[in-house]
Amino acid sequence: MKTVLHGLLNVLSRLMIATIFLLSAVGNKIPKFDDVAALMKSQGIPQPQVMLAGAILFLIAGSLSIILGYKARIGAGLLFVFLVLATYYFHDFWNVINPLKQQLKQEQMIQFMKNLSLMGTMLFVMANGSGAMSLDQRHSSKSRKG
Repeated sequence: MKTVLHGLLNVLSRLMIATIFLLSAVGNKIPKFDDVAALMKSQGIPQPQVMLAGAILFLIAGSLSIILGYKARIGAGLLFVFLVLATYYFHDFWNVINPLKQQLKQEQMIQFMKNLSLMGTMLFVMANGSGAMSLDQRHSSKSRKG
């Protein structure tokens, strides 16, 4: 029973970790591709359409990898790279110097800290793998038996 509970908690945690990334891609970036690319251009991101297509690929591949527990360390690496770049370009609270924009600075700092926490989560998955009830574990178990 303990093993089943442990596995179910692993599945639930992988789903909870990855949902924000998958929904960001399919619920925002894909349907609003041109608007998001324009925002990226305004932030000084070179070749925003190409970078956005890459971001969408990283978001979908990384999140599905973690949810399924298939090559989850690689998927977490993709999401880590996405988070580093998105945080640097979009949540640069340190560049808000106008005293009249302190609310904006605080909001960006909160988003920065949220992304920092998610980066830590990705490093944790990269270090520990996907856990029980994952395709990685199933593959590992089969190769040990064979």
